[in-house]
Amino acid sequence: MPLIDVFNGDADGLCALHQLRLADPADSELVTGPKRDISLLKRVQARAGDRITVLDIALSKNREALDRILEAGAVVRYFDHHQPGDIPTHPHFEPHIDTDANVCTSLLVNRYLQGRHLAWAVTAAFGDNLADAARQAAAPLNLSVEQLAQLQSLGECLNYNGYGETLDDLFYDPAELYRQMRPFADPFAFIAESAAYRTLKAGYREDMTRAVALDATEARAAGRIFMLPAEKWARRISGVFGNQLAVESPTQAHAVLTAKRGGGYVVSVRAPLVAKSGADELCSQFDTGGGRKGAAGINHLPDAEVGRFIATFFAVFSRS
Repeated sequence: MPLIDVFNGDADGLCALHQLRLADPADSELVTGPKRDISLLKRVQARAGDRITVLDIALSKNREALDRILEAGAVVRYFDHHQPGDIPTHPHFEPHIDTDANVCTSLLVNRYLQGRHLAWAVTAAFGDNLADAARQAAAPLNLSVEQLAQLQSLGECLNYNGYGETLDDLFYDPAELYRQMRPFADPFAFIAESAAYRTLKAGYREDMTRAVALDATEARAAGRIFMLPAEKWARRISGVFGNQLAVESPTQAHAVLTAKRGGGYVVSVRAPLVAKSGADELCSQFDTGGGRKGAAGINHLPDAEVGRFIATFFAVFSRS
């Protein structure tokens, strides 16, 4: 019976799949891509009896493909924390969906597995910029401050690898990065032994150094907006730069607009960490926009829409 694992290419998607396959080892077809490539189910050609696991991609963006797959007779289990729209009721569909702002997909998988691979869920929560939730979840592990910092660094590096316009922007295809993670039940062993982690950590440090040297394009009490150039380093760092800005100034909202080679921008939005709301409301007002309350994005913002985006950004977050 064919197995197909469909997962977001960021830390949350990677660690969610890793937990499941540590608990239930199996060879499967891997369907993934850069973090913003979320319409992944359209790439799945399912047949009756196929078992498909979907991790960390919005159901609302994949509903048509999901309906097609279920009609074909496949069995689908779906773990996610984004706004789902209408959740189908079907005998072959098993949803595990929770949109709470302090939950990520890997924490949902951890709940499903009753904590069997908790350290990887903690890693993912750190990568998804849910540091408080990560530390709270980690309590049963009795980790030191240094160990928590190691998991945070790993989560941030795995997340960093997911950002880019195409796979060519990334250090690793997420499917290959998962294969490198797969032998390691212990994330601390991966940290100690993995060449991939060292590569990502060095790249993260270099790209972030460039990003933090930039001044905000627009800065007000409610938030700050940064604009990055159409270069590989900027496409890689855009999301995790937004996360760092949010941590540095938790009462402000942040937007990072990264120029695209053909014109327009990719947008990452982070709501104030003290509120964790408004990001999805803002981004859903633009074509190709979506996400969750605390963090959302727009895959293509035309140049002509930048002014409206900035005005809407401050309108949404000045109410917070």
